[in-house]
Amino acid sequence: MQLHTLGAAELAPLYARREISPVEVTNAVIARIEQCDGALAATWAFDPTGAREMALASEARWRSGQALGPLDGVPVTLKENIATRGVPTPLGCAATQLTPAAADAPPAARLREAGAVFVAKTTMPDWGMLSSGLSSFHRLARNPWDLGKNPGGSSAGAAAAAAAGYGPIHLGTDIGGSIRLPASWCGVVGLKPSLGRIPIQPPYAGRVAGPITRTVADTALAMSVLSRPDWRDAMSLPFEAIDWLQLDRGIKGLRIGLLLDAGWGDTPEPEVLACVQAAATRFEQAGASVQPMAPLSTRAMVDGLDHFWRMRSWLDYALLPPERQQQVLPYIRQWIAKGENLTAKEVFLGYSQIAALRDAAVAACQPFDYVLSPVSPGVAFPAEQASPLNDPERPFEHIAFTLAYNMSEQPAITVNAGWSASGLPIGLQIIGQRHDDLGVLQMARAWEQLRPPQRPFPELSALSSA
Repeated sequence: MQLHTLGAAELAPLYARREISPVEVTNAVIARIEQCDGALAATWAFDPTGAREMALASEARWRSGQALGPLDGVPVTLKENIATRGVPTPLGCAATQLTPAAADAPPAARLREAGAVFVAKTTMPDWGMLSSGLSSFHRLARNPWDLGKNPGGSSAGAAAAAAAGYGPIHLGTDIGGSIRLPASWCGVVGLKPSLGRIPIQPPYAGRVAGPITRTVADTALAMSVLSRPDWRDAMSLPFEAIDWLQLDRGIKGLRIGLLLDAGWGDTPEPEVLACVQAAATRFEQAGASVQPMAPLSTRAMVDGLDHFWRMRSWLDYALLPPERQQQVLPYIRQWIAKGENLTAKEVFLGYSQIAALRDAAVAACQPFDYVLSPVSPGVAFPAEQASPLNDPERPFEHIAFTLAYNMSEQPAITVNAGWSASGLPIGLQIIGQRHDDLGVLQMARAWEQLRPPQRPFPELSALSSA
């Protein structure tokens, strides 16, 4: 039994029967990180001492019959922009001043209350504005399936950590695809919940936190804790006592939309389309009705958001002294430069595209119970690139299938659907109606049961931190 590969859903029963302990599992995860992270660069603020202390406390609770719940003693990582008390949040950028966080952000607070073991933070690119593991602050993160490839981003380290076996639960954030894209390129499960389902700080239009795991069951278990309320998020949904672990459901009679053309962005590669079409066929064979969908977003929508996001980042950049400005990743500096000359009209019209995209996505999905689509037009790209095209003038061509559901506040998940001819994972995206997070998890679990047998995760046995 390789303890570092055990799922969160497997651990609590083993702890309860005293077949293994939180300390043993934590030590196995620490050893795995020490073995692999010299090459993967998925973690930051790796804390073996603190993790062992948390594991010892958990072990004592399990032995005394006072475990805090099924996540007690489960090793987790958190994306470094999710504050944990006493640890700085660099935001992936060398220009950030490293000030220890005063308190846990809401997702970290829920995990700590549940007794989870904080092993490390995970890496991200500058300000989370890249779908890449390239950062001016962190070492270059790499994809466990092929070290020459990028894990994606901005939850780069989280997805790489999940695929590499750095424990079962990894927390990321997503504002345009930053959970789903790296999860797809690393062959794992990545949930972008409905806006406000997981309280977050700071809240922001389209921004969510969500789990990245190897299985839908582990994602559901994480949601049972992360979705608990926190007053600090004024955009959060009213708390709902959802039975997150009720994952079984029938497929027969469901109306499923199939979206293969986003309306803009890169043309999906044939291998990607084949995987998604094959998934739709399997759902159809299970009794669902699958209907093609027309594109739901436009170039004008993404160009408007591009203006708004450039201005937002330009304002942050302009506040930095010149010597710190030069520490920002050159790709990011080039991308935001046009923000300086955008007019108020351009920025306002850009912001208005959030509403336009939201309304278009909700309307397009309304006739269906769920929608299937690619996550990304292509598979993982070269590790050193800032984006699949590596062009700051065309930075968003690869998020055409993911962006809409951040703005529409709908839940969306990626689950591995297959592999390219070169052996790289290809994800399937499943989108639900607003607030139907459990339904999306149930569909993802159904896909796990319908899909062909999966390949083993990379062993990475030859890696060393030396």
